[in-house]
Amino acid sequence: MHSEKALDGLYWAGLYDKGSTGWDIGYPAPALVDFLDHLSDKSLRILIPGAGRGWEVDYAFRQGFGSVYYLDFAPSAAALFQKQFPFFPADQVLVEDFFNLNETFDLILEHTFFCALHPSKREEWALRCLHLLRPGGRIAGLLFNHEFEHDGPPYGGVEDEYRRLLSSGFDIEVLEICAKSIKPRAKRELIFVARKKSLHP
Repeated sequence: MHSEKALDGLYWAGLYDKGSTGWDIGYPAPALVDFLDHLSDKSLRILIPGAGRGWEVDYAFRQGFGSVYYLDFAPSAAALFQKQFPFFPADQVLVEDFFNLNETFDLILEHTFFCALHPSKREEWALRCLHLLRPGGRIAGLLFNHEFEHDGPPYGGVEDEYRRLLSSGFDIEVLEICAKSIKPRAKRELIFVARKKSLHP
């Protein structure tokens, strides 16, 4: 099993340099397109961590979300994104570690970032999401609904685990089988929306 330390920026940069990005479907996830299409407030400050090639970042920006932020700690991933989408504001491309970020957002959009984290980082992930979200902010996205037999990443998970991780700091609004997964992931993903509880500053 990969150690937590091994899954650093150099590890992921190496995969991008080799083109070993099997998680990248080549377009924005249909379920996340649908989620974004149902958001009426275009002023939301949105973070998409582990954004990779940035398909959802580009989609959100083109739909009028002017304050969407790309985040990835692999410089080669960010370079690919900026080459493909040169019109995207350079100051909204963040090349740093999610766990060191100290800004605030209204929404964190999750797609293939959580499953790339070593399982030992999951509690810290939940706390960092709380830290990054403004009062009443939400996290939403896709999570795998099964465990993998192979050594990760990606790392799988189950609904009960996600409920445990989120329940202390968030009110879970949606956590269910995703009806709009791409075909290879059909019935193997959960879509979720969770709002930061008001008792957390």
